[in-house]
Amino acid sequence: MIFEETYSLSNGVDILKLGLGTWFIDDDKAAAAVESAIHLGYRNIDTAQAYGNERGVGEGLRSSGINREAIFLSTKLAAEIKDYDAATAAIDESLGKLGVEYVDLFLIHSPQPWADFRGGDYKDGNLAAWRALEDAYEAGKARAIGVSNFQEADINNLLENASVTPHVNQILVHAGNTPSALIDFCQNHDIVVQAYSPIAHGAILDNPAVITLAEKYQVSVPQLCIRYTIQLGTVSLPKTANPDHMRENAQLDFEISAADMETLKNLEDRDYGEFSVFPVYNK
Repeated sequence: MIFEETYSLSNGVDILKLGLGTWFIDDDKAAAAVESAIHLGYRNIDTAQAYGNERGVGEGLRSSGINREAIFLSTKLAAEIKDYDAATAAIDESLGKLGVEYVDLFLIHSPQPWADFRGGDYKDGNLAAWRALEDAYEAGKARAIGVSNFQEADINNLLENASVTPHVNQILVHAGNTPSALIDFCQNHDIVVQAYSPIAHGAILDNPAVITLAEKYQVSVPQLCIRYTIQLGTVSLPKTANPDHMRENAQLDFEISAADMETLKNLEDRDYGEFSVFPVYNK
């Protein structure tokens, strides 16, 4: 069962291969979405300060009736926070909104503020934010810590100057956008990669090559795309508030052949349409 399959982080913590992303799920709808996902078998839930739905996600966890220890819960420090004191305060604020004593994974959402994504030099700010995450990790407020949208140079800054190597890097990965060099770099440093937007925020649904392969395996395009990211060795985080989609996204009992994996890996499709306004789809 995909809900039971895990990777092991470098500190020995297990992380489930399939999770639920909650970007674009409003706070007042997040509780119902998370509760539905948990009832379907999901045990890996991803949110962020920037999503504005931590309160709802926490409510969904509690209303599900499942023990907190059975859930792998992740959140992210806002990209704009590049200061130790502000990061420390924001970490505690997230725990308060979620209504938990700890999260399983706390990430820095981006190496740059969103208004300057892939822009200026924030090395010192990232080290300050990372030090706050390290202290939260040591204090038991996070079972693991990591980064998101970090490139090799951003990660090297931490490897060379920090005490704890990131356990995770959450990045944009989907058929049509496979950053193989970055994935290899992370895996070579025992950093587990999480793939957000594995269905390219829906943009991949009309790709003829992907449709043809999905038909070959008699699966849906989302199922093919999610399976693809898992076979890359990444954690897949499809986002949806629709229980039917949640159920379908977890039906992954098939294997993509090595040849078809290469086809998907070499595919280039980065047309995100109206969603290209978001920095992560625009750089």
